[in-house]
Amino acid sequence: MADRVKGRATGRTGARRGPWAVREAVREFALGLPGAHEDFPWGTCVVKVNRKIFVFLGAEEGDDPPGVTVKLADPGAHGHAMSVPGAVPTGYGLGRAGWVSVPLGGAGAPPAELLCDWVEESYRTIAPRRLVAQLDARTEAG
Repeated sequence: MADRVKGRATGRTGARRGPWAVREAVREFALGLPGAHEDFPWGTCVVKVNRKIFVFLGAEEGDDPPGVTVKLADPGAHGHAMSVPGAVPTGYGLGRAGWVSVPLGGAGAPPAELLCDWVEESYRTIAPRRLVAQLDARTEAG
């Protein structure tokens, strides 16, 4: 997993550090998944596949620390994500469907590698089977 995010700590506005670098690594990983594309509904960054959101990344910049929101169907991954300090079930009723919002700043924040695992699980839950098959083929070949 570490090789997926290695060397991806710079954003479009130059070098970033800390939670913003982690957010950028997660963003780049998500955009590298088959059929993934970025969108900005509600003025925040999301990554979609087949017109469906699989990761919310929030605002591009700001005073608030960044966070990510993913759908985790696996009970173990969901429980692990919920154990992160400050993690909460996502609002607007999404939490009931397995969506978790995880802050990227502060003590106990997960590393980019773990977040990318969660993004991949969210993608696999949302993406059409043909795109998941493409990801599996790419993973097996790599």
